Amino acid sequence: MVEELEQKIDYYFKDKKYLHIALTHSSYSNESNGKYTDYERLEFLGDSILGLVTSDYIFKNFPDLPEGDLTKLRAALVCEKQLSKFAEQLDLQQYIKLSRGERHNRGQCRPSIQADVFEAICAAIYLDSNYSEAKKFILKFIIPAVKDPKIQDIQDYKTDLQEIIQKNPDEKIRYVLVGESGPDHDKRFTVEVQINNNTVGHGTGKSKKEAEQQAAKETLTLMGLI
Repeated sequence: MVEELEQKIDYYFKDKKYLHIALTHSSYSNESNGKYTDYERLEFLGDSILGLVTSDYIFKNFPDLPEGDLTKLRAALVCEKQLSKFAEQLDLQQYIKLSRGERHNRGQCRPSIQADVFEAICAAIYLDSNYSEAKKFILKFIIPAVKDPKIQDIQDYKTDLQEIIQKNPDEKIRYVLVGESGPDHDKRFTVEVQINNNTVGHGTGKSKKEAEQQAAKETLTLMGLI
């Protein structure tokens, strides 16, 4: 199975432990009483590598885009929805290691898990080789995606709100997680936007990132900007 995935990735690991970790969900690790390491630390690193590669590419290839538009384009390319599409191109769902309960609930098909594993694989390649190899892997997905006109239509409400708040240096914005509900396979997160510690908008989503976007959208709506 791992060898089959390596063919799809077009990268062959010198130390396959990195790939095994990248595919291991925390539920699988917990079910084995910690015998197997989950991908969460790799996901953290992969998120940064993915952001850097994407930023570097669009900065060099879209010289006329201002900073705000570059930020929106990057956000569209590395958002959960887009990363889960990249994961689907590799059929990652069939390789992700989940607990029996999580797999029964089709956790392998959840966009949040697929996106996390894609980020973890980026880090796994980097750790097994170098930045150049990770970049080569990432650009195979970013370059075709950035040519899709629909990618430009993805609204980044957080960036829009941030740009407005930054116009007043005395105002500070933060996103606070105020609630979680639902079973592990179908979580719902609730986030509120606070401006100078005053709650303005709320948002709910299947991931914290989605909830933050919805909270920013509600805030912009209340401000009469959308």
